[in-house]
Amino acid sequence: MKKILLLGGSAQQIVAIETAKRLGMYTVLCDYLPDNPGQYHADRFYQVSTTDREAVLNVAEKEKIDYTIAYASDPAAPTAAWVAEKLGLPTNPFEAVNILCNKDLFRRFLKGHGFNTPMAKGYIDAATANKDFGRFTFPVIVKPVDSSGSKGATVLRDTGKAAQAVDFAFSFSRAHRIIIEEFIEKKHPYLIGGDIFVSCGRVVQWGLMNCHRDPEVNPLVPVGKSYPPLLAAEDLHEVKSTLQRLVTELGIRFGPMNVELVVDAAGRVFPIDIGPRSGGNMIPDLLGMIFGTDVVEMSVRAAMGQQTEAGCGEGKPFYATHNLHSDRDGFFKGIAFSDDLRPHVVRECVYKKAGDDVQYFDNASKALGIVFMHFDSEEQMEWFLGHIHEHIHVLVEGKA
Repeated sequence: MKKILLLGGSAQQIVAIETAKRLGMYTVLCDYLPDNPGQYHADRFYQVSTTDREAVLNVAEKEKIDYTIAYASDPAAPTAAWVAEKLGLPTNPFEAVNILCNKDLFRRFLKGHGFNTPMAKGYIDAATANKDFGRFTFPVIVKPVDSSGSKGATVLRDTGKAAQAVDFAFSFSRAHRIIIEEFIEKKHPYLIGGDIFVSCGRVVQWGLMNCHRDPEVNPLVPVGKSYPPLLAAEDLHEVKSTLQRLVTELGIRFGPMNVELVVDAAGRVFPIDIGPRSGGNMIPDLLGMIFGTDVVEMSVRAAMGQQTEAGCGEGKPFYATHNLHSDRDGFFKGIAFSDDLRPHVVRECVYKKAGDDVQYFDNASKALGIVFMHFDSEEQMEWFLGHIHEHIHVLVEGKA
């Protein structure tokens, strides 16, 4: 029986463990958290940090692993690639994966290869960062080089809270490195994001979607996706050309990639974040509804060195998700939908039960669940998503 090493056993990563088992493999899991739920699904569990490369390599050698995968995890992706290269297993190049997982290295790569990229600079100490704001044109965004889900990120339109933004970014960086970069104003109503899938160095699934935010709670943290992307045809073509060129020049061979891009007023495409893994917030589940594919199985088979033979078509339109979230701390009481929206809800995934602690939504990890919806037209989808707070009510009781 072939063995696969999975890095990360969170609730959203269990699906990869179960998929690998369904494909007939013995599953070995590494996760540093003693209470991770994945350990109850894997055949063998090691309480080892997924960012400790040497420790993970020791596990892989001990278990005589055949394949590795870091499903939906940026921090673990470089480890998976590094271990696979050491053992001669199927993988994307470690150098490419490491570039994608470190925002300062990624900005340097983009600039060096002729891609559009905002002025940016990385820092290892707060004092130097605070002195350097004068070299940037505002607005700027300050963020850790190695986090996802908008953790530690702040948009500044002046220097008023610059020092706080720098300290906030450092507090979320495992490598103790942050980046300051000029903020690109978008041409279209939404950032473009989602997941693409690569096979034999070619993008075969274009899961590009509109990225929704909640400006009333936090304008940086994603609160959902909708398909298809609201882009002019020429802009969509440029987005696809940019991503395929990135895949080619990085030497990416296979697997899912989580992407976020901005098209500016001049029609220039700026890659903002590209992760060598599936997106969080159940994006693979949404793509399954849109394309009729099992992205998790595609990802596991890719890690096994198997090719995805055919493309995935244009996709079925007017699907969307909404990430349930709260504008304050408190205790969870439930979710209520309007009678108008209820017929369009096709799936509900609520992470909380009545009485559970709820926190203000300042990063993606504080989502309370995800709602999947399907609409009859683009206009209907846009209207509901634009008035979502009138149709989905998160019931939270304030703390005494």
